[in-house]
Amino acid sequence: MTEKEKPTGLERVAAPFHDSIQRYTALVREIAGARAQALTLFGAIAAPGSEGFDPKRHTVRSVLVLDAADLAILRRLAEYGARLGKDRISAPLIMTPEYIRASLDTFPLELLEIHQQHLTIFGDDFFTHLVFDAGHMRLQCERELKVILIGMRQGLLAAVGREKAISAVEADVTAALVRTLRGFLWLKGVKEARPGAEVVAEVERLVERKLRGVQAALDTGAPHGWPEFEGLYRDVEAVGEIVNAL
Repeated sequence: MTEKEKPTGLERVAAPFHDSIQRYTALVREIAGARAQALTLFGAIAAPGSEGFDPKRHTVRSVLVLDAADLAILRRLAEYGARLGKDRISAPLIMTPEYIRASLDTFPLELLEIHQQHLTIFGDDFFTHLVFDAGHMRLQCERELKVILIGMRQGLLAAVGREKAISAVEADVTAALVRTLRGFLWLKGVKEARPGAEVVAEVERLVERKLRGVQAALDTGAPHGWPEFEGLYRDVEAVGEIVNAL
């Protein structure tokens, strides 16, 4: 890898992840070539010192921005899935500049998550200057909370009393729920990135209600059975009612 091709900004990433991210960057450049407009990491891995990133639970998330969608590139990247998995790197989200611009109204929560905490390893930064519409953000928050409730109800039916299955359903909705709560905070004027626990604490302050079910869902060391599932469901219902009234 030449000096020009080396990832930039790695001083923000915890040292143990430097080698794997450099290998990942080299692979993306090799496969995508001139079609690659940018590679951007987002989430906890992009926080200063990768604070909050736990390689036992998390994977490195990223966006590969191409000049145009190219299935052949995706197919070649897929061949390296096992190798990337060993490095705790998820398959990248594939976007184009036009897709990003056109998705601000339909996927504001997902783009907000990237906008708030990201690190562009090479290429242009397509996410810092995104502008979101409050109406679009509120609508997706409302929709996501309803989708989470539907998913929990259907998951509970499929679990047929099995505690481990109930726990799995709870784990599945947690990431989407925290993303949605970040969108709710954005609507309330909190624009900067915050870790999940701080997001919940700030939402509790704003809604004047303890979200013990959400707290338990974020705590990997806590029990995750029926009482916790029911508490999480009630919390999502309560926040959903508040979002609906905005």
